[in-house]
Amino acid sequence: MKLMALSRKEAYDILTNRVYVLLVIVQVIILLGSFALASVSSLALDPGLIDKWGGSQFLKVGVPQDIKGTILEKKLKEENLELIYYNDLQSANRALGSETSATVYLGEDGDVEVNIDAGSIFYTILSEKIRRASESYNIEKNLGDLPGEEIDRVKEPIKLNIIEMNKEKQVKVAIESPYFVGIMYGFMVPFILFLPFFLASNIVTDSIVGEKERKTFEVLLMTPLSPYMIIFGKIIPIVLFSILQSLAWIMISYLLHVPFYNLPLIALLLFFMALGFAGVGVFISSIVDSTKEANSAITIILFIATFILFVPLFMDVGFLGRFIDFIPSVILVKLSTSQSPGGVIWDMLPSLIFSLLVFVFSTLSFKKEGMIRL
Repeated sequence: MKLMALSRKEAYDILTNRVYVLLVIVQVIILLGSFALASVSSLALDPGLIDKWGGSQFLKVGVPQDIKGTILEKKLKEENLELIYYNDLQSANRALGSETSATVYLGEDGDVEVNIDAGSIFYTILSEKIRRASESYNIEKNLGDLPGEEIDRVKEPIKLNIIEMNKEKQVKVAIESPYFVGIMYGFMVPFILFLPFFLASNIVTDSIVGEKERKTFEVLLMTPLSPYMIIFGKIIPIVLFSILQSLAWIMISYLLHVPFYNLPLIALLLFFMALGFAGVGVFISSIVDSTKEANSAITIILFIATFILFVPLFMDVGFLGRFIDFIPSVILVKLSTSQSPGGVIWDMLPSLIFSLLVFVFSTLSFKKEGMIRL
């Protein structure tokens, strides 16, 4: 009962803390913003997606009148490019950057030449579409005497007959794009799901160090509660709230059609991560006596944690290479995207054990600090 009373008091303090509530709202904004950013970026980089979503109207290409009726005009239109005709090349170039994003014309030798606005947001996708149209144009121009079937065979020498298996296990992703899947699952998902635990470390230090600054820490130690009960009473609501936040972000992701596999294993990983980060907060609280010192220490530790957890997701870090399979963020990516966890379960064990050891060590450190003060 005494333990629950302390936990309820801590939970009330958290829920009435306006800064905490604001940070939760900020996390929701980050989640929705990252989804929107990944979606827009995918549309801007994938030629197939931008056609599907009707974005081709923004791909305006200036061309001189003399390409009308040519194979080049046909190929540009096949790429769903909106052609704007000008009387001459000079007029088309003057409109570049304002009315159009590229100018395509035939040089004196009959080759395709392009002037493109490098500052356009559609630079990548526009250059890809023009490149494909130019390649197709050159093939037809050079093989113009061959039958149409022969030309098609040159364009597509290999045709794959793809048969989809296990369709009953297929899950629908918001945008079927390698870029979208890569950025969401490869970085945004672990970042969003681990963010509440970073916040939990700060809350733990604020709670315990705040007791020290208010001179109520010694009073708390003299209550009929053991140091272990005090620890659990302090961190139970914090760990619970951080896990609930992560699970809520998973539910929101589902609503946005960003599904997850292996939810039970993900929940297990999140639980131990919450314990580990809470343990970090407890350890810092046991060795500092002021909020200023606690904030400085937690900032350094969370910076190191950020480097270890997230940098290996998008760049090669030599000395971490041999341990990359055991990094929690990498494990989370594998669990959320793999139908069969297989060896990932074994890869989880070092992270789970390490998080548990951090928590146990921090608890012992807190008990020692309490005995010294008494």
